[in-house]
Amino acid sequence: MLKGIHHVTAMTSSAEKIYDFFTYTLGIRLVKKTVNQDDIRTYHLFFADDVGAAGTDMTFFDFPNNPKGTHGTDELARTAFRVPSDEALQYWQQRFEKYDVKHEAISTQFGKKILNFSDFDEQQYQLISDEKNTGIKSGTPWQDGPIPLQFAITGLGPMTITVSNLDYFSNILTRVFEMSVIAEEGMMKLFEMGDEGGNGAQVIVRHDTSSPTARQGYGAVHHVAFRVDNKEDLTHWQRKLEDFGYRTSGFVDRFFFGSLYVRATRHLLFEIATDGPGFMGDEPYETLGEKLSLPPFLESKRDEIEAMVRPIDTVRSTKTFKKE
Repeated sequence: MLKGIHHVTAMTSSAEKIYDFFTYTLGIRLVKKTVNQDDIRTYHLFFADDVGAAGTDMTFFDFPNNPKGTHGTDELARTAFRVPSDEALQYWQQRFEKYDVKHEAISTQFGKKILNFSDFDEQQYQLISDEKNTGIKSGTPWQDGPIPLQFAITGLGPMTITVSNLDYFSNILTRVFEMSVIAEEGMMKLFEMGDEGGNGAQVIVRHDTSSPTARQGYGAVHHVAFRVDNKEDLTHWQRKLEDFGYRTSGFVDRFFFGSLYVRATRHLLFEIATDGPGFMGDEPYETLGEKLSLPPFLESKRDEIEAMVRPIDTVRSTKTFKKE
């Protein structure tokens, strides 16, 4: 059984700008600065909670010459982040106004308070209040970041997916991925996975037949990953998916976790990923994300990689952030 959201991977036009936005505006910690293991010219930045726990990280590629994506239907459309309370959303609304972050008004969705916003690439995000949440535990806010801890982001919430064929996709989520429909609201259905459920284990599917099909590019999500415990679980899911007629990647060792990839539909890429080993094995806690981290199988190419990717200053251990 899938336990919840593991991570979300998106594309950005600028590794430098997304680092600044997540670090200084959102107060989410960079826990790993590495490269795309399938395209070593490309940075892969991992932003997560204070200790890089599974279920808290959003990651970014900055592919060279990548076109701008367009939003529409059949898209992994909006990534949610969890905050502790309804009061926290008031704080964030004021912060977004202060830093000129495009956002909507605070609203209610499936009984929870939310705040939608976007970044410089028009990547779509949401803050969701955990005040009424029960379910899978969230992470630990970045202790030394710029956000007061009582308001800080603690992990990932529901992923919103737009689809042109709601019945077809609902059938995939329930029959193949073992999720359950727990609520419906307008053109949306709320799906939940795992034994614990809650904000960190939900997917929102919105029926959209009027928009054009979304196009991949910067400002769009590349894939969403769901949590399992270990490699044995990935083997189970590979067999299950292939029994349903899906082609999978087979096991992929990402060093920080193990992965299995599958296209749930033509346009939607899913990953299933293990909770461990995690991000704490190759760097000290105090300086996570400050140096270029490479898995052992890329270490022999370090000189080549460092010559390809431009330096990005991600040192924070020498700085003191004022919480405001």
